[in-house]
Amino acid sequence: MANMISEILFLIQRFNWLSLLDIFLVSAIFYIILSSLKNTQAQTLMRGVIILIVLIAMLTTLVNLPAFSWLIKNTLPALLFAIPVIFMPELRRALERLGSGRPISFLQKSTQTDLEVVQRMIKAVVSAASRLAVFRQGALIVLQRRDSLREYEDTGVKMGAQVTPELLLQIFYPNTPLHDGAAILVGDRITAAACVMPLSASGVLNSSPERQMGLRHRAALGISEASDAIAVVVSEETGSISLAHRGRILRRISADKLENVLMAFYQQQAEAREKDVIRHFFESIFKDHKEGKA
Repeated sequence: MANMISEILFLIQRFNWLSLLDIFLVSAIFYIILSSLKNTQAQTLMRGVIILIVLIAMLTTLVNLPAFSWLIKNTLPALLFAIPVIFMPELRRALERLGSGRPISFLQKSTQTDLEVVQRMIKAVVSAASRLAVFRQGALIVLQRRDSLREYEDTGVKMGAQVTPELLLQIFYPNTPLHDGAAILVGDRITAAACVMPLSASGVLNSSPERQMGLRHRAALGISEASDAIAVVVSEETGSISLAHRGRILRRISADKLENVLMAFYQQQAEAREKDVIRHFFESIFKDHKEGKA
């Protein structure tokens, strides 16, 4: 402990304006990188990498492990080459923004959906899905929840229109420009259509006794595996309605069941948010009470 304190004092004595500039530059680089990865799939991966690096650094510094330290030192160069490969899409997008002169958006607006907005959105989705099922017109509707789908919106056509059954029917009308791909809903707005979703590679559909599930169902499972979004699929071949969430798919559900399931999902989300608000409320009360006693 005494050695650590002496080392800290030694570092403070050597601290000057060049050291301040050095720390500022490193912090700015990390801030730009993390901001460019915000609301992307790489955000969670980057968080895990940072936690792993911190744990390894603490373990090798505080505990004398020669073999483990040797392994980390020899594998670190390979990890440094692997990180740009893992984050290639995000780094490429950030460099394109920088080259085109567009600023990196550091502040992302969070979408707050109240009960009326959710009910209006669900009724529009259920109405459109049931009518699409009658005419056997394929569709893929993705409902954003907590995880941002901004990177998938960029693959399609931006819309920003209020969701209605008629608009969804027009989007998925056969042989129209927006028919192929997914429509992304954020709250009661259709933010983009004809979006490309990641295909599932889990093999859930291959193990299913029904083999008529095609790319739409694979895309629905893929986006449900990559985020907490809910995907509603209408089969073009059978006219059945399916729902995918968290890597699982619920097949051949009626319009009433679809509405009940969607309402249940959003009610759980609202209850969880309400619990957080209540918890923060009581924490503030206890904090004020303690400060009053002091």
